Amino acid sequence: MSLLPYALARPFLFGLDPETAHELTMASLARTQGTPLAMAYCTTRVSDPIELAGLSFPNRVGMAAGLDKNARCIDGLAAMGFGFVEVGTVTPKAQPGNPKPRMFRLPEANALINRLGFNNEGLDAFLANVRKSAVRQQGSKSPLLLGLNIGKNAATPIENAVDDYLICLDGVYPHADYVTVNISSPNTKNLRALQSDEALDALLGRIAERRKTLAGQHGKRVPIFVKIAPDLDDAQVEVIAATLKRHAMDGVVATNTTLSRDAVKGLRHAEEAGGLSGAPVLAASNRVIAQLRAALGKGFPIIGVGGILSGADAVSKIKAGADVVQIYTGLIYKGPALVAEAANSIKISR
Repeated sequence: MSLLPYALARPFLFGLDPETAHELTMASLARTQGTPLAMAYCTTRVSDPIELAGLSFPNRVGMAAGLDKNARCIDGLAAMGFGFVEVGTVTPKAQPGNPKPRMFRLPEANALINRLGFNNEGLDAFLANVRKSAVRQQGSKSPLLLGLNIGKNAATPIENAVDDYLICLDGVYPHADYVTVNISSPNTKNLRALQSDEALDALLGRIAERRKTLAGQHGKRVPIFVKIAPDLDDAQVEVIAATLKRHAMDGVVATNTTLSRDAVKGLRHAEEAGGLSGAPVLAASNRVIAQLRAALGKGFPIIGVGGILSGADAVSKIKAGADVVQIYTGLIYKGPALVAEAANSIKISR
């Protein structure tokens, strides 16, 4: 169990600018992972295995992409009891992201707004960090699964986006348990246009084609998931579901952050540009999950993410139709204890 209650650390972190707090936390995780100091956040992993997309998940709670963009803290996050950890989004070239300030807390709503814009150190640095992590070392006994999340550079024209995704897919493929194709961040211009019918069909067709080549080269078929937005209507969800099946994608991550501000009107920072995450996204995310499950049928893997701040929230995702879940903003507001709480709640709910 963790030796340091998060309730003691949170007031200090929340007294800092959100991005400063984030950078400090990630730097601390990077320095302490694999050392005795990791006992400050180490938690016993709940055992609740599930087979999904040909993978054995040790439990149903994962770390969402976006927290560890550069794959620096895989071992630290693994120590918190996650069944799987997704890192990135990585782009082919390093990029600074959008101008600061670009992260904002809405504590009254247990929410965040960010417009980071895929800030990361680029594919080469990302892969070097993945290779260094203890859980990816030869002979590691960790059951943790690792997802690698890929995107496009901001400077790449949207009509050339597929080139960036293929570069990243080539790089991450040998190192990933699964790959997530992120087409739903609201903070890269025109990125969500890739969710439209023709653009998505073209992108996934090229990705599926490249995956066949890579599977032959590396002697393994790595599952590919696609991450979508919560701001989709019923018709759009139907089109996405059909396209995922047509190109033999292995699953879907639902959902990313929302552009809607209906749930936070009047709150400080509510009108800042960017994606809203946290509690206000729960209902919208669950709606999309339920629509996807109806469209995809039983057996098609769905990772549910958005608004989990309690065990009950995690269970609501499963009841909506998700197979496993991910958290991010909830970790910031509730701390590492949320991982075991969510995993145990899912386990006893079935």
